[in-house]
Amino acid sequence: MSHREWPMDEKPILIFWETTKACGLACKHCRAEAITKPLPNELSHEESIKLIDQISEFGRPSPILVLSGGDPLMRNDIWELIEYAKEKGIVTALSPSVTPLLNDNTIEKISKYGVSSVSISIDSPYKEIHDKIRGIPGTWDRSIEVVRKMNEKGIKVQINTSVMKSTVEGLPDMVDLLINKLNVRVWEVFYLIPVGRGKFDEDLTKNEWEDVSSFLYEASKYNITIRTSEGPIFRRVTWLYKSLERKGIDHEKIIKHGKLYYDLVSRLREKLGKPKNESKAETHGTRDGRGIVFVSHDGYVYPSGFLPYPAGNIKTRSIIDIYRNSELFKKLRSSQIKGKCGLCEFKNMCGGSRARSFAYTGDPLDEDPSCLYNPGDYEQILKNYGLSYDT
Repeated sequence: MSHREWPMDEKPILIFWETTKACGLACKHCRAEAITKPLPNELSHEESIKLIDQISEFGRPSPILVLSGGDPLMRNDIWELIEYAKEKGIVTALSPSVTPLLNDNTIEKISKYGVSSVSISIDSPYKEIHDKIRGIPGTWDRSIEVVRKMNEKGIKVQINTSVMKSTVEGLPDMVDLLINKLNVRVWEVFYLIPVGRGKFDEDLTKNEWEDVSSFLYEASKYNITIRTSEGPIFRRVTWLYKSLERKGIDHEKIIKHGKLYYDLVSRLREKLGKPKNESKAETHGTRDGRGIVFVSHDGYVYPSGFLPYPAGNIKTRSIIDIYRNSELFKKLRSSQIKGKCGLCEFKNMCGGSRARSFAYTGDPLDEDPSCLYNPGDYEQILKNYGLSYDT
């Protein structure tokens, strides 16, 4: 079933479960504000089994269950939970931290237990910057080694990168690292949300986020699948550029980009030459609360891990009931959003980052402060080239 056909009102595509807050790293931008030991109120083994049972009751095809944290490897029962989810027909992915727990034996288990994919965080192609962000020296080197070993085992690896002031200049070298040195072809780019330990002073400006989105579109032409997390404006940008290219039009000739875009793209082309492929940018219509659900370590259900606005708790209410019937989720799915996001012709395709709205205004339905687009801005471009919004 394609994402276009997926019944978003009935069930999510992805369920992220913060299995524990415990983690051996000390990341400066950590959403979870992870700690060194598990909290006493995290879901017990029995409650975890109950959660997996609830997820299976969404029916097949089941939502994909992403086991995150903290570090899911800090849970003593993680392999039992993975095996149980598999028995229930649930596709399971893993998002571990790169610590000594992620060793050769663990990699062997990931392969043995049939984990569908593993996401490894590499925030910068420069080890000094990555290690400073992650808080533990040597993490970058270990991450590179882990990815290579997983490749050898045939494990599907996705790299996650958080974009912020500390990392944005490294994006071209990041593409080179993924393609030419790690042979990784799936890249999830996280637009920093000031939540948890994430700081407002690391956030980019509206113009910079627009430039990053345009750069990522160009990067996706190098045979690498690029998705964004909390960056739905990437969908709007991708939609326009793809529409123009179908007409044989280069977006650089008609869209005014900023200095950051030209700097990043220039360095990308110096490294990799001019792209020869069509874009592999992925623009699924999911967003916080629409196709996405987050379950916290203690059972609270949020629209995403970056939007700490609880809609219920699985200890007292089924995740199915919360997703389908909570007022917050219903408003998010039906695009009942405010400000220019609510007026925008791209509100169903994009809808803005609800987490960013909440971080800045305290209202998850407010407009996205990272977006410089004003409703109708593309109208003249579309008219000039015979395009329409349903192209």
